[in-house]
Amino acid sequence: MGVRIKTGDTVKIISGANKGTTGKVVKVEPSNNKVYIEGVGNRTRHMRASMYRQSGKKDIQVGIDASNVALVIDAKSGDTSRVGYGKDKDGKTVRIARQANNREIK
Repeated sequence: MGVRIKTGDTVKIISGANKGTTGKVVKVEPSNNKVYIEGVGNRTRHMRASMYRQSGKKDIQVGIDASNVALVIDAKSGDTSRVGYGKDKDGKTVRIARQANNREIK
């Protein structure tokens, strides 16, 4: 099953060192099941010198596993929900919030 979180969604981290942090999704890698969140997972990589570059430090962003985040459905209260798929009245497939009585996610 693919990642049900999309770029631009607001998510809350539900486990790990950054538990409780909310942020906007910058990038999603479905092949690795990773989610990149704005301001979370910033690391410093020490680069060895090669024929093409100097040695030094490089700032990188590390992804978080998609199972460790939950979609925020209400920004004010911070309520989260699992994401499912369903059909709307026109027959199009849409994402729905399970904890909000299958309400469509905008």
